[in-house]
Amino acid sequence: MNFRKFARSNKDVSRLGYGAWGIGGGMWRGEDDAESKKTLHKAIESGVTLFDSAFVYGNGHSEQLLGEVEKESGQELFLTSKVPPKNMQWPAKDDTKLKEAFPTDYIIEMTEKSLRNFNRDYIDLQQFHVWNDAWADQDEWKEAVLKLKEQGKVRYFGISINDHQPANGMKAGETGMIDSFQVIFNIFDQSPTDELFPFCLEKNIAILARVPFDEGSLTGMITPETVFPEKDWRNHYFRGDRKQQVWERVQKIQEEIAGECDTIAEAALRYIIGFEAVTTVIPGMRKERNLLANVKSVETGPLSETLMEKLKAHRWERNFYK
Repeated sequence: MNFRKFARSNKDVSRLGYGAWGIGGGMWRGEDDAESKKTLHKAIESGVTLFDSAFVYGNGHSEQLLGEVEKESGQELFLTSKVPPKNMQWPAKDDTKLKEAFPTDYIIEMTEKSLRNFNRDYIDLQQFHVWNDAWADQDEWKEAVLKLKEQGKVRYFGISINDHQPANGMKAGETGMIDSFQVIFNIFDQSPTDELFPFCLEKNIAILARVPFDEGSLTGMITPETVFPEKDWRNHYFRGDRKQQVWERVQKIQEEIAGECDTIAEAALRYIIGFEAVTTVIPGMRKERNLLANVKSVETGPLSETLMEKLKAHRWERNFYK
């Protein structure tokens, strides 16, 4: 496994992280916990050290599983979580007030809940689960961050940037109090390279790249005929003719990567780690076979400069979450 320094720290984290949303709840909860824990243990054995969770992933269930697996493994992991907005609005609206989303006492209260779920004295990285940069100069969030760090309950603090809004966090980054940004970044959404990546390199702020497979598009498994379960949220994400749009674009990418990558999923991960600004990429991977494939891809290393340049042409500006 390859490693990178996390932000301004001396702490190394694995370039492949584990996105722990899928193990948290909903249709994956209950009888699948055993399978989730088996995959988590395999991830640790494979050298993965960063595990990204959030309180809302199963109302703490994802955090609890990670805490259990860490104790069982005997390894010291880099565990992250996120404070959900108090008003439970994703993404943060332009007119949302900081006191409605992240008052000081609430940030501290939710962090302490996550600590209990992890069965830990500290969280390596705590993050705001949404953000509005209009809050950057306000004191309430800063007071909470300072207090939690001074008490040793949080080592680093970051922002999980709103979907497809990569610059919405840079003002907060200017304060010097933000250690990382978690942002959507993949072959389709290349927008973080415009402003955010250069900014983070200058400020030495870590980047956690999320949604590397565009919710499944960049695995090559979404076809015009794909049918999701009735209550699967991807019915919204890929509604209308979106599956057809995705399929047509993926076929063009397949042509580009032929000869250098075995699968488009491999290309997707190796593309992301080809950027100096990216610290860790965090795909979700509940199945052991997906974990092992992702480990192999990241261990192979970045794509060639020639292919990286070709993939710039596949930038696709859109927001399927709306």
